[in-house]
Amino acid sequence: MSIAEPLQFSRRDFLRQGAALVIGFSFARIAPAQNATRTPSAIPDEIIDENALPVARAKTLDAARVDAFLVLESDGALTLYTGKVNLGTGNTTALAQMVVEELEFPIERVRVVQGDTAMTVDQGPTNGSMSIQGAGIQLRQAAATAAAAIRAAAARVFHIAPGDVRLDNGQVFRDARDTQGITYHTLLASQPVALDLDPKAALKPPKHYKVVGQPIKRVDVRAKVFAEFTFMHDVHVDGMVHARIIHPAAYGAQLLDVDEQHAKQVPGFLRTVRIGNLLAAIATDEWSAICSARALRVKWSAWSGLPEQSKLFDVVRALPVHDRGQLLDRGQATTTIEHADKVIRATYCWPMQTHGSIGPSCAIGDWRGGKLTVWSSTQAPHMTRDQIAAMMKIPKADVRLIYVEGAGCYGRNGHEDATAEAALLSRAVGKPVRVQWMREDEHGWDPKGAPVVSDVAGVLDAQGNIAAWQYTTWVPWRVSGNADVPLLAAELMRGSAMVDEPNNAGGMEFNMVAPYDVPNMSVAVNRTTRTPLRPSWLRGPGRVQHTYANESFMDELAVAAHADPLEFRLRHFSDPRAQAVLHAVEQRAAWQRRPLFSLRQSADIVRGRGMACVRYEPNHAYVAAVVEIELNRATGVIQIGKVTVAHDCGLVVNPDGVRNQVEGEVVQTLSRTLYEQVDFSRSAVTSVDWLTYRLLKFPELPSQVDVLLLDRPDQPPVGAGEPTCAVIPPALASAVYDAIGVRPRTIPFTPASILALLAP
Repeated sequence: MSIAEPLQFSRRDFLRQGAALVIGFSFARIAPAQNATRTPSAIPDEIIDENALPVARAKTLDAARVDAFLVLESDGALTLYTGKVNLGTGNTTALAQMVVEELEFPIERVRVVQGDTAMTVDQGPTNGSMSIQGAGIQLRQAAATAAAAIRAAAARVFHIAPGDVRLDNGQVFRDARDTQGITYHTLLASQPVALDLDPKAALKPPKHYKVVGQPIKRVDVRAKVFAEFTFMHDVHVDGMVHARIIHPAAYGAQLLDVDEQHAKQVPGFLRTVRIGNLLAAIATDEWSAICSARALRVKWSAWSGLPEQSKLFDVVRALPVHDRGQLLDRGQATTTIEHADKVIRATYCWPMQTHGSIGPSCAIGDWRGGKLTVWSSTQAPHMTRDQIAAMMKIPKADVRLIYVEGAGCYGRNGHEDATAEAALLSRAVGKPVRVQWMREDEHGWDPKGAPVVSDVAGVLDAQGNIAAWQYTTWVPWRVSGNADVPLLAAELMRGSAMVDEPNNAGGMEFNMVAPYDVPNMSVAVNRTTRTPLRPSWLRGPGRVQHTYANESFMDELAVAAHADPLEFRLRHFSDPRAQAVLHAVEQRAAWQRRPLFSLRQSADIVRGRGMACVRYEPNHAYVAAVVEIELNRATGVIQIGKVTVAHDCGLVVNPDGVRNQVEGEVVQTLSRTLYEQVDFSRSAVTSVDWLTYRLLKFPELPSQVDVLLLDRPDQPPVGAGEPTCAVIPPALASAVYDAIGVRPRTIPFTPASILALLAP
């Protein structure tokens, strides 16, 4: 039979000659993959039977196998398994796009299972906007391997070369003229075959992309807008009871006594649980749990070991130092600065900040038969599973964590702590336990973004170029490579004062080294053994603090050189991609080159504009931003005008998703820059609600956020959500300087702090 002749065989013959990639039972109730937000146990209105935990699919977790990530179902659907989770960023939609592009499969027929430790490979925490360049590449390679196997199977049936097989829309075709395609699951239904992931499987050239690069819509957005989405807070396990935690009255307080007399009078009250300093009221329903917790009479020891807030940054400098690291020592920076006639110096301070999740943390624990199942919104399912297993002294194989989307988090908020509390309480009461934090729990007890202090010094040469640069900073020492944030429940359970143990999240050393071409540069870091409050990663850890300091200082040097800040950067930046985002934002924002504060306005309402750029570490996205403001001299209030962002994250998988992330990052970081800081007494956090922990409000949003994406199909995709946060604070600081001629160097830029700068 020649290739041109029509195929002469029956469907029965076809099936006899085929080979199955993977055929498994179907998750019939899982939402289509573009939603990519639910696991089998978190579907709307699902009630989990009291006597039957959700069944995990029997499948491999071997990352060397294709079926660890992709399963072609008997109904023709494709199930995608990923250890990464959707925190509201839409990353699972982009992951599905990458898979279907390689596999030539309809995206509407894809289902996603995410963050279920019983069924997904540990692909690391969902952090740093690393899902696409990490898990995405892995899934893409699995899909390419599967596509090659499908071509080979079809080629055997068609008696043609694999390269001549056409894959399209989940079907195989003999050639371009063939219109009678055979679906993949029909082709591969006869017998299962083991398929190892081939890291060298040929990938589709970008010029042939049909789905990657397209603004595929996220179906979950509509459900969220119309309050139809099932969040962690909506999950119900039959037979569960409700708990409210009574956290200590002071950060290092010890639990002395509990009087249940009044709580016992509350309808629905069941009991209290005390494990060391961990105290909870257990009730039949949520309101009863709240009332029971309020009715308890609890006595705590006095404690006042926190520093004075007004002296926070002096305290940071004085913290015990684990070691001092020299990240860069190029040329003779110290000597050049010591012998210079004029040295520019500045100190930049970043406060403690909280995640401020709109919905307080929630989790469910179900301990039965010596095994634990937990439902959680943690962004690190496997790491949290391991921490809880260690805390409870059980094998991690006996702990299953099922991810369910919850309130936003950007590093680590209270999700993990609520999950650990639910696990311990379930073991104590022998029933499934739902733990729901209150607002004061979330603000008061979630781990905080650590404070950072940075000293910078620099010297210009006779031509106005940077001759020397010296950077010294204080950040938390990284205790270990993984779970550096101790679980609050574990600390309470063992009666820890939570101030005596190394408790650092680490990961704070990225973007310390300014990326500019400076002949003499020194960068040193003092790694402190602890911080005043239990710290964690908060969006852009290290990157936002150090870029704020470096980019602000870059502008201070530009002012000293009487140079336009954008031109000043271009002359010190040889990286072509960095130059490209600078030129792009200059053109898009209609930037007029001039030195900062050269207009010298005298009105009460003054205007300014500032800019900043970053080569974000470690993924090396490139971002430049221009921020325009109006500032009221009489009130100190800053109103944000237009924000322009030029963004290069390599190959853009979903432009709509990237723009959404950049816009959200602009808004969140403006809030952090203008208002957010943790207030505290000598005993405890005092900013425990939305009045005392101020966020950006809707009337204070920028008048416009204009995002320009520099798509680079020839470059691998890298993180797109987080990098923008690094450029907003320095750009805003420079806009303030451009307006009033005085630079704010301590975050946040509150009206009071601006008025203090303007004071004679």
